[in-house]
Amino acid sequence: MIGLDTNVIIRYLLQDDSRQTKKATKLIESACCNESPCWLSIIVLCELTWVLRSTYNLDRQGIHKIVENILLTSQFQVAQSNIVREALTACQHSNLDFPDALLGRLNHSDGCKTTVTFDKKAGHSKDFSIV
Repeated sequence: MIGLDTNVIIRYLLQDDSRQTKKATKLIESACCNESPCWLSIIVLCELTWVLRSTYNLDRQGIHKIVENILLTSQFQVAQSNIVREALTACQHSNLDFPDALLGRLNHSDGCKTTVTFDKKAGHSKDFSIV
């Protein structure tokens, strides 16, 4: 198994840089398979959503669809995929951004009764409390 960095998955998904896209596509299509999927860490998913929002102006629905599709792709293995799914569900039922929802769900799964924040938007979620 090999791990993928955010920039590789971005090039593959968005096909936005001809030279890097060609390399990313060749790598993923040759190295990532059902028998040996490529690893995507939680950090990569958070960076991915940030880049999609800040650089490509993708809306929440578009970002969620991309993350859902990654979860459904057998050539990728996503770290803590059950918690990633929970975070996506939390986003769909609130105004939380994916990284915040993921943080709340990760902390909850690690035994935290709450995650303390100054973020008023996150503070209305069941996993957060406002300071």
